[in-house]
Amino acid sequence: MNKKRTPKQIAALICVVILVCMYIVTLIVACLDFSGSGKLFAACLLATIGLPILLWIYMWLYSRVKENSNNKSADE
Repeated sequence: MNKKRTPKQIAALICVVILVCMYIVTLIVACLDFSGSGKLFAACLLATIGLPILLWIYMWLYSRVKENSNNKSADE
């Protein structure tokens, strides 16, 4: 029953954990009415959209670089 996690799964789990932590912090700051809660909420909204996109771009670039290095080593 021990399944090996792929790097994509690990990266996605890390992204989810970061987003959940950010939501919790934003909720706490909003409830305690700190002065920067509006900016933190805006950052949370931006991160909700931006982090998954950045993660996808990173994984796409990594696969391209890995594919390129495999092709170069096969040519030699």
